[in-house]
Amino acid sequence: MTDARLRRGRGSLAVGFFVQGVTFALLVTRIPAIQDRYGISDALLPAFLAAVPILAGGASVMTGKVVAKAGPALVLRWSQPFVLLALLAVGAGTELWEAAVFLGLFGIAVGALDASMNMLGVSLQRAYGRSIMLGFHAAYSLGGIAGASLAWAGAHWHLSLFTSYLPVVAVLLPVALVAGRWYAAGGDAPGAEEAGGTEESRGSGARFALLLPLCLAMTFAYIGDSTVSNWSAKYLQDVLHSSEELATVPYNAYMVTTLLGRAVGDFGVRRLGAAAVVRGGSVLAALGFGLVAAAPGAWAGIAGFTVLGLGLSVLVPQTFAAAGRLFPGDSDAAVARLNVFNYVGFLVGSPLVGALGDAWSYRGAMLVPMVLVLVTVAYATSFGSRAARYGDGHERPRTVDVG
Repeated sequence: MTDARLRRGRGSLAVGFFVQGVTFALLVTRIPAIQDRYGISDALLPAFLAAVPILAGGASVMTGKVVAKAGPALVLRWSQPFVLLALLAVGAGTELWEAAVFLGLFGIAVGALDASMNMLGVSLQRAYGRSIMLGFHAAYSLGGIAGASLAWAGAHWHLSLFTSYLPVVAVLLPVALVAGRWYAAGGDAPGAEEAGGTEESRGSGARFALLLPLCLAMTFAYIGDSTVSNWSAKYLQDVLHSSEELATVPYNAYMVTTLLGRAVGDFGVRRLGAAAVVRGGSVLAALGFGLVAAAPGAWAGIAGFTVLGLGLSVLVPQTFAAAGRLFPGDSDAAVARLNVFNYVGFLVGSPLVGALGDAWSYRGAMLVPMVLVLVTVAYATSFGSRAARYGDGHERPRTVDVG
């Protein structure tokens, strides 16, 4: 693969991550509007919300099989426009059965998109021979901030969902189609044998043992993330007695610091190694949850959620990158399996914190994700040895110089 093609592949994939960040934020931040539009009862809403990650998890598993023949670039090229059109359909329907169909299609497409997107990121990082995965997820965070801002504008001006979604989809759909022309996999790098050989040289039990710590880390990271996205506003308003307006600040602060952490995270991995960055991120995230649990007032709580963003920002990208290093001969299948656990964490996190908050206290409930993300410290060695840190003097030999 030429240097120019690698650079185009990297740039176009960053665009794909950004588009997905916008799209997903436009859906999740308008859940109350979707509920009102379709007349979904409070009792039925959790079933609708749970169906999306469940279907996405199933689609992620299937994507691992499809890419073996079609390749992740082709899957991403077609799944991203499908996600955008499914979002627009959610905004256009009126009947309850339409909500079920369109959200289901959205979930299936998102599962294929998330898996193939991270497969390409892992592959390109391997070709570059240094950490670039956090940069892709930084683009996703930037898209999330843009999508949440657009959703706020739609709600502020009392626009219908379809009116709010249509101009965004009209802009992003051609962008996604054009970017998709340059999606490219980096291929397997020679000598990528940190985990001790290719997938074929290890039994299924050994492969599962290698992947299990990463699956747990992914689940714990998304439990933390879903806690912030679903409970930060309620926590600030009900527990720390903030105003309704101030209660919207923690999630925005969390998203901004997530973006900042991912923007500089690749440099940390190159200098310190993936394991050190994961340890630091886990400790910071745990500290953030501790600050939130102990916060005497609203601004202290906001500070805790801000620290949380810095800590959690590095965990998911490095988990995908570690899967690529551990399974150099079959990284696509490993990423597809690992991606399922992002939906597991999303499904578990919000109900877990809600149940503990109702039965015990919301301050106490914040200690559970704190302990879970701290457990990741024990698994940090699964994220790579010092020899894989890609810093000065530590890069693997490469056949191309991609700048």
